[in-house]
Order: sequence, then C-alpha cells, then structure tokens
Amino acid sequence: MNATTAATIALAISLGAGEAPAEVGAQRGTLSQADVQAVSPALDRYATTRLANDLWKRPGLSPRDRSIVTVAAVIARNQAVLMPEQFSHALDNGVTPAELSEIITHLAFYAGWGNAIAATGIAREIFSARGIKPDQIPAASVDLLPLDEAAETKRAMAVAASAGPASPGLVRDTADVLFKDLWLRPGLAPRDRSLVTVSALIANGQVQQIPFHLNKAMDNGLTREQASEVVSQLAYYAGWPNAFPAVPVVRSVFEERTSK
Repeated sequence: MNATTAATIALAISLGAGEAPAEVGAQRGTLSQADVQAVSPALDRYATTRLANDLWKRPGLSPRDRSIVTVAAVIARNQAVLMPEQFSHALDNGVTPAELSEIITHLAFYAGWGNAIAATGIAREIFSARGIKPDQIPAASVDLLPLDEAAETKRAMAVAASAGPASPGLVRDTADVLFKDLWLRPGLAPRDRSLVTVSALIANGQVQQIPFHLNKAMDNGLTREQASEVVSQLAYYAGWPNAFPAVPVVRSVFEERTSK
C-alpha cells in the first residue's frame, strides 16, 4: 500500500466516525479547507458556494439521489480522494449500507473491476468506523427479483444481432451475468440501479449506451426533471466535457418518449 492510499483510508476512518477535517459534504474530499485554500482559494470558494450551498440543495433531485449519482461518478472515475466524503455523505443522506454495497458491485460491471475493488477498500473502513455489521450487507447469493421475460427477450435479440458476430461470449455473459443475475439482485431498487448505470455512463463519456439505460431508468420511475438534474450534477463531478455530449442523447430520449 502506497502512502497516498494509506492516507486516504486513514481519512476514511475519521470521516466514517464523524471527525472529518471539514464538515461532511464540504466537497473537499479528504483535504481540509486550509489544504485547498493553500493551492486554490477559488476552488475552495466554488466548493462552498456552487456545490455545497447550491448544487446539493436544488430541488430537482433529492439529497439521496444526488448522493447516488455522485458516488457512481467518483467510483466510475476512480476518484479515491473524494470517495470517503461521498460515501459518508451518501449514508447520511439515506443510502443504506446494503445499497452502497450493491452500488459498488454493480459498478464493477459498468465502470471496471479495479474501480470497484478500490471503492471496496475505502467503504470497508467507513463501515467499520460506523459499526455496520455483516448482516447489514447483502449476501453473495440472494433470491432474485422476477425476470421480465418479454423485455429480456427483446434486449437479448438486439444484443445478439449487434455483438454476436464479434463476441458470442460477451452476448452470453451480458444475459447470464448481468440481466439475469446482477440486475435482479433486490438490494438496490431497479430505478436506483438504472440511476447508477446512467450516471457511470455519463461520467465516463460513454454516450452510446445512454438511450437504452435512460429509457430503462425512466420506465423504472426516474422522471424527466430528475434525469435533467443528473446531467447537471455530473457536470461538476465528471466535468463539462462529459456532461455536454450526453445532452443531445438525453434530449433525444425525452423527445422519443413524448412522441409515443
């Protein structure tokens, strides 16, 4: 373990115990206000005025949803310096330990295995500091939610037609591992699982898969106003150059759903 990782995990313990160097949600990650101001007073001003006191208080998304979106973004982009604060902030905003566990697992498949493993190390220390017990975390194997056979057949046919000639194994695993297993785990509501997926796709600039997953999210209960605020939230945590390419894709989904 290198010094940076060790320091990050040490801060995770203090954040989980409620002893952060700045108020939880101050948007400075594992750094204190003095740390940030020593390098960029303007950055610290934006953290306070534009994020903590503005973005996070907008009505378009609940604090819990904003935490889900932000946690998905920082894991997807492997932003370890922000994980302790945002994981703690999420738990304070009503994301349960079981849901945070499932978010990390889900993102192994949508943002990369290494990013999920890195998040696990930080979350473990926060769980320990908060006294979160093993029985509060979903088991490895659980009773799955019912499968929508018609929707899965339609999805599988589309994927087989597009990806089958190049990678039959990918087609098989997409069905067996993701849509017939991961997506049916009950520890994260379908609407929230979709919200995590859309957030990770936008955060990493992967616009091609947004239409399918945004439609799925809206079918599962995400509103148009909430979807719009997801893009606004992610502009800060993934950067404007990742948010803007998502805009025409999101707009096209809205327009197609309105026209139906």
